[in-house]
Amino acid sequence: MATLRRLCLCLCLPLLLPPPAAPAPAPAPAPRTDWAACRSLSRELSRLVATLKEPHRALEELNLSEEDPKNWPPRIRCSDACDPSTLDTNNTRCLQRILQGLQHYRDLLGSDIFTARRLPRLEAALDQLLGLVQQEHGRPSQHPMAPSEAWAHPLLQRLALQRLQSFTAVMSRVFTHSASPR
Repeated sequence: MATLRRLCLCLCLPLLLPPPAAPAPAPAPAPRTDWAACRSLSRELSRLVATLKEPHRALEELNLSEEDPKNWPPRIRCSDACDPSTLDTNNTRCLQRILQGLQHYRDLLGSDIFTARRLPRLEAALDQLLGLVQQEHGRPSQHPMAPSEAWAHPLLQRLALQRLQSFTAVMSRVFTHSASPR
């Protein structure tokens, strides 16, 4: 009889207990960087910058540089982990630097330096690429550009576009490596 009671208790006990809680929903996966789209847009951006014509003939052969490295815009450095071996394992730091650089150049194109010479196709390409990279890494803080003297705008435009061209060349290499099938 005792055995029958134990058997009954073992069979009925699960019916008396509350139902198990539903499993917690799995967290939504973080958005992933669309490397192929970034590769395509970065190539388009490089192409657009390379095809820009200098409106001031006197500046065509001028290569500008700045003495103070503290004032240099964001650029991709070795310490940003954008090399192929690091990109394969952890690309966060590199993408954050790219995002910072893209935002800097987008802010520059929207500043008073380019008031008289808007570059809508270049701005649109930057906006699209920013949108893709921001999906995963958020928006970096914007730094308003200080107003500049009107006489300096052509020089500052030239300097900004030269640096943007260098930045896009390196950025395109990063996206090309990361978009390649492995």
